Amino acid sequence: MNHVQDSTSKRRNRTKKHFREALIKLIKKKGYQAVTVKDIVEEAAYNRSTFYFHYQDKIDLAEDILDQMFSGLERSAGVNYTPGKKTYTKALDVPSFSLIAYFYEHKDFFGLIQYDDTLPGMHTRFPSTILSIYEKQFEFRTINDMHVNMPYFKVYTAYGFYGLVRNLIAKDFQISEEQFTKDVIELSQTHIQSFKYIGE
Repeated sequence: MNHVQDSTSKRRNRTKKHFREALIKLIKKKGYQAVTVKDIVEEAAYNRSTFYFHYQDKIDLAEDILDQMFSGLERSAGVNYTPGKKTYTKALDVPSFSLIAYFYEHKDFFGLIQYDDTLPGMHTRFPSTILSIYEKQFEFRTINDMHVNMPYFKVYTAYGFYGLVRNLIAKDFQISEEQFTKDVIELSQTHIQSFKYIGE
């Protein structure tokens, strides 16, 4: 019985993944507003009844994409860190930044930030998710323990990182993941001495 349930669940997840991929492709072709459910089912090679089994409408699908991708981004931030353990920025290396790896792995989705007519909420949820990661998942110590307004420091650092990622996307990810990560680490070392992963 469990095998049947697992098989059904995997099939449903695969179907939904195909619908998500179809909408992302179509937005890049014609913009979100112009896309219809008919377009989505044709692009994904399913029928309308299958679509409506999973989603109420195009908006429901769009929200599912945003929820899936940004919850995944939040989870990716702490993959390589142990809750409560201090990490010095001087000890960081390329594999440390699973957050950056997530951007490269899902660059088709994150490329949507380049479009004006894109998923509703994309332009606000992207930076707010990065800020939420900084605010909720990490504690920072500045260089030489310099006293700063830490909430402001997190906003400043989070939006600085977001700007770097936006620039990376604008350049169509032409900078290698390794080089981009090294550059981010070097910048981090100029103002962050260490950080502690708190957990989600």
